[in-house]
Amino acid sequence: MSLSTKQRKELKAKAHYLKPVIMVGQKGLSENLRMETSRALDSHELIKVHIAQDDREARKHCMEELANSSGAELVGQIGKVCILYRRNSTS
Repeated sequence: MSLSTKQRKELKAKAHYLKPVIMVGQKGLSENLRMETSRALDSHELIKVHIAQDDREARKHCMEELANSSGAELVGQIGKVCILYRRNSTS
């Protein structure tokens, strides 16, 4: 699933007022965190994730890994917060 530029822009606008629902700590990703992210995407489709890594490359890797493991699309990223989107199968 690849999003067009227009779709990304619309999703970023929708996510602007959202608060992060997933917090990734200094220890990184765990299996429970991946499952919780998947559950949050099932419930909301569009979520924000806060990643508490100081290293930019490690943070980027963590975002991509979380998106891939949950089957979501990485919509955007600003600082330590990223936006993930996965369309519900019921929609």
